[in-house]
This record gives sequence, structure tokens and C-alpha cells, in this order.
Amino acid sequence: MDIYKKILLAVDGSEASKNAVRHAIELAKQSGGILLALHVVPTIDVLDIETFKPDTLRRGLRKEGEKILMEVKELAKGKGIDVQTRLEDGIPFEKICEVAGDTGSDLIVMGSHGRTGIGKVFIGSVTERVISKIKGCPVLVVK
Repeated sequence: MDIYKKILLAVDGSEASKNAVRHAIELAKQSGGILLALHVVPTIDVLDIETFKPDTLRRGLRKEGEKILMEVKELAKGKGIDVQTRLEDGIPFEKICEVAGDTGSDLIVMGSHGRTGIGKVFIGSVTERVISKIKGCPVLVVK
């Protein structure tokens, strides 16, 4: 089965995302495709509060993203799959669509909702936006 040669896995560390990781690894294993795990550090608007330090917050979010990607890499390695990882800054749904296009991804795999709990009841706002914006690339949504 070589339908999925490049699989983009969008991860955020949520339970739905962890389920998506397992599915994406299995798909990569079955298809022999390349697996690219992407974590997007959301853009932080600068607030006019003296105690709020955007640079400190951004560093913390990037460190957390690196940890999430390392966990994906270790899980994939345990299943005999090499995974490329990418940490990006930006608006999550836009960056996921951009990376999918830039890499020629054949499939996007992502969780049904992120860990914020904010958004739609059945499907997360990032996932919903990716589905509505992406052109020419199927999206597998995992609960």
C-alpha cells in the first residue's frame, strides 16, 4: 500500500493527539511512507502587562513542543519507523496547511481536538479549520 508516501502528523500532546500518533505510525509502517511530526507553537500576541513576558512564555512553549516531538520520535522508533520532526511558530491551522503543501504531504493525521478544551464539542477548532482550508490533501481525524 503506497498511497501515503508522505504523512504529516500534527501533534499537540493532547489525548486525541496521542491517539493520532499511534494511527499515523501504523499507517507509515503499512505504507512504507515518510512520517513528519509537526508541533506548532501558537503565536503570542503582545499584551500590555508588565508581568507578562512573551519571550519567557514562548521559550516554555517551544520546550514543551520539543518534548512532545521527542515522545513521538521515541514511540515511532519503538515501532521501527523513522520520523522527521518539525517545530514551527505561527497560527496552528495555517502552519499545518502550509507545511502540508510545502512538503507535498499525501495525508494529514491529527487529533479531533486539542488539549485546551476550547472549541467545538465534536471537533476542535484547529482541526475544523485545517479541514476547511486544506486543498488536495485528505485529513484523518482521530478521536
